Amino acid sequence: MQPIAIQNTGLVTSVGLTSATACAAIRTGISNAQETTYIGSEGEWIMGHCVPLERPCRGMTRLVKMAALVIQECLAEVPKDQWETIPLLLCVADTEQPGRLESLDDQLLAEVQRELKVEFAAKSSVIPCGRVSVAMALQNARQLIYEDGIPLVLIAATDSLLTWSTLSVYENNYRLLGNGNSNGFIPGEGAAALLVARPNGTAQLRCMGIGIDKENAHIDSEEPLRANGLTNAIRTALIDAGCEMHDLDFRITDLSGEQYYFKEATLALSRILRQRKEKFDIWHPAECIGETGAAAGVAVIVIANSASRNGYSSGPNILAHMASDPGQRAAIVLQWRND
Repeated sequence: MQPIAIQNTGLVTSVGLTSATACAAIRTGISNAQETTYIGSEGEWIMGHCVPLERPCRGMTRLVKMAALVIQECLAEVPKDQWETIPLLLCVADTEQPGRLESLDDQLLAEVQRELKVEFAAKSSVIPCGRVSVAMALQNARQLIYEDGIPLVLIAATDSLLTWSTLSVYENNYRLLGNGNSNGFIPGEGAAALLVARPNGTAQLRCMGIGIDKENAHIDSEEPLRANGLTNAIRTALIDAGCEMHDLDFRITDLSGEQYYFKEATLALSRILRQRKEKFDIWHPAECIGETGAAAGVAVIVIANSASRNGYSSGPNILAHMASDPGQRAAIVLQWRND
């Protein structure tokens, strides 16, 4: 096994602009959904989770500002002159997300570096896989740390679903939660970051196993859902971590309200869990921060880290799993260790 440890985090959401404030709000169940400036097909204002930035901005600028905030928080304890030695793995919306900025893959990394007045290490890259990007980023980070000998790797994500080009597609496909639709999600936006390294012997949340797979019966498919992709991803993560499903204490996911994804999570659990558990909680922070796209995957790790560090998690062994609309599935086994 090649575990990687969470050294520090950053989080920007509609309920807090730092990891501490956002995680505290999520812990107490605070939600901050508000009316957006967009009207749905039923003539009602579309609700959304908007990040309260100091100055109004849109598009690329908004993504850059949110990313800069979480990176600055995450690297607060690292001298600025050392930032250039750290690769930045930047997680962004998957290529099929409605309303996705055309220049996202080519410009965002450069714009973030310009905003922060720093150039990150040469092996920095953009990972355009939406909510499951965090798993790809952790895989890449593990390789950079253990094979390339890089001591610190920065993973960051930024995304927003609060543009009309995005909302109009979800609205037309009846995927937004509203008075006329209970099978939907509340759109949001946000950013999150993780600074990862080899375990240093102190109390840390560690990534012990990673699994990635593909679901053919994705949300837009007409194939019957059997949760093959998520089941395989979880099994791979468990093998990678050297444990079984019943060894884990709770789950934390990117579930944001749609019945399809809840059904998938239930099916995957029923196919893997072979020993009865009295309690196996499932956390879904999107009920507080909304559907935040690529930021959701990194955010669940940040929240799991806060819960573990502050002693309110349901146990030290955690399963995080994520799913993207095009069909990618990811699972991550996390463990809080004191040695």
